[in-house]
Amino acid sequence: MKRPPFPAPGDRVAIVAPSSPFDEDRYRRGAAWLSERYALVVRDDVHTRHGYLAGEDARRKEELEAALRDPTIRAIVAARGGFGATRISAAVDWSLLASQPKWLVGFSDVTALHVEAVGHGVMALHAPMLAWLGDANEPARAAWLAAFEQGDYGPWSELDVIVEGAAEGTSFGGNLALIEACAASGRLRMPKDAILFLEDCTERPYRLDRMLTALLVGGHLAQVRGVVLGEWADCNPGPDGVTAEQVLGERLSGLGVPIVGRAPFGHGAINRSFPVGARCRIERGRVHFL
Repeated sequence: MKRPPFPAPGDRVAIVAPSSPFDEDRYRRGAAWLSERYALVVRDDVHTRHGYLAGEDARRKEELEAALRDPTIRAIVAARGGFGATRISAAVDWSLLASQPKWLVGFSDVTALHVEAVGHGVMALHAPMLAWLGDANEPARAAWLAAFEQGDYGPWSELDVIVEGAAEGTSFGGNLALIEACAASGRLRMPKDAILFLEDCTERPYRLDRMLTALLVGGHLAQVRGVVLGEWADCNPGPDGVTAEQVLGERLSGLGVPIVGRAPFGHGAINRSFPVGARCRIERGRVHFL
């Protein structure tokens, strides 16, 4: 797995909108902060709106490929997630990334792009996006920079131990709905020694059950060595009272691998950055990025 070079102050960083439109005020605040440290490369049509998409598929694909193709750009940061990355991810020329590795930064809908990056042998960064940075406090921004420029991700400690044990492997995953969508489209290429990171938001527990069951029955989790569960924001119980945590424990414990929960990533207020495609280890309620 290739690790892209870490950006440095003054480097060229591309801002792209591969998914949904973004809030203009949050975008401007995030861009203003990031431009104090890097030379931002932004296309004029990044503000395009096409229903629930940040422009038609061709625009978003061309924007991403232009950033991948440009050898002077050291990293690509998504403006926002939402929806739309799966409409272009299979059509993008990912050989551009494989030949010129650079960090692809985002989470949520950007999980689909991370799946493609890792499938082509390049690490990616599961991390807050530009619009989120617009409202972040200084400690959160400092932690984002430490991960972005120095590879400082942790360790994460005092996590809930759901299934005991220790495991080492390749970090992979992100948003559960996107992982299941990639499996359905035939684009999911899980590392053979995956430590699977999962989070989601606004999904009823029975929908989480359906997605996990599809992955299990399809054999996509057969070689997972461990699981790290993040935040399940607004995944509230229905009238039956079954919680997201109950569903996750019941569905995943059958894998027979170590599982930890309450990890600090997802759609909540705390969203720690971590590399996708890197070596990591679960042990005694801790996650170490190696």
